[in-house]
Amino acid sequence: MAAMKFLFAMVLVIVVVAQKHIMVESQAQSACSSSLSTLNVCAPFVVPGSAANPSSDCCGALQAVDHDCLCSTLRIASRIPVQCNLPPLSCGTQ
Repeated sequence: MAAMKFLFAMVLVIVVVAQKHIMVESQAQSACSSSLSTLNVCAPFVVPGSAANPSSDCCGALQAVDHDCLCSTLRIASRIPVQCNLPPLSCGTQ
C-alpha cells in the first residue's frame, strides 16, 4: 500500500511539472506572436521599392522582439516553400 501511495505521488508530481512546462511554453508562444505582430510598422521597409530606411517605430518594434522568437520565426518561414512543394528559397545579396 505504501508503494502504491509513493507511485501515485510520483505520478502526480510528474503531471504537475509537465503541465507547468506546457503552460510556460504556451505563454512563450503567445508572447512571441504578440511581439511579432508589432512588426507591422516595418511593412513599408520590407516591400521592395518602398521606403529606403526603416522608421524609428520599426526599429523600436524590432528591438523589442525576443531574439529567439525572431530567429525561430525566420527558420519556420524559410521552410514554407518546401512544405508547399515549391523549390527552396535561394536568396542572393543585392
